[in-house]
Amino acid sequence: MGAPEENDAALLRAVAAGDQAALARLYDRHAGWLQVRLTRRCPDPETVREVLQDTFVTVWRSAGAHRGGEAGGWLWTIAARRLVDALRARERAERYAPVPAPPAPSAEDCVLDGLDGLDGRDGVDGLEFGDVGTALGRLGPELREVLRATVVDGLTTREAATLLGIPEGTVKSRALRARRELRAALARLAGERGGPPRPLATPPSSPRRPLGGTA
Repeated sequence: MGAPEENDAALLRAVAAGDQAALARLYDRHAGWLQVRLTRRCPDPETVREVLQDTFVTVWRSAGAHRGGEAGGWLWTIAARRLVDALRARERAERYAPVPAPPAPSAEDCVLDGLDGLDGRDGVDGLEFGDVGTALGRLGPELREVLRATVVDGLTTREAATLLGIPEGTVKSRALRARRELRAALARLAGERGGPPRPLATPPSSPRRPLGGTA
């Protein structure tokens, strides 16, 4: 993995120096998986496109702040925070907008379904490997979403609450419950195999936060 990381770092240095071609190459390399991950957290394609654009505008302005290492986690942190900003702005706009009469459901509305996969881009979703990934799969979806927001995405309690549309207190309580259930699931896995849980195979670049982290 050394060469791709060095290439990303070189591109970011070139972007910091004002090289637009380097930004275009960085976009071509990372925009695809960023869009997939953003779509899993926001079903509105227009918002996702705007957030993706804002992400690379931020990269253009802040490339000099990158301090080496794998760029994927750094880019995703920017994208996740831009998504939180976009959701907050939409929430403020909806708060003061007149409420229209609900339209009759279309055929598309009847088949829409959110993505609930735990898989992600290699090098970013470090919590989803080995026994920890298996244990996460045994948690309820609302607990997994809190862990993904606070641990995988590295968001604060307030940002996670905005992203998930739930109160901050609910984020905290679900994080504590998820932590307990994750430990219990790991213990059951160890009992089933007759040994301690396998170490987490975390890629070196995965952003990590303590389980149940708060603002």
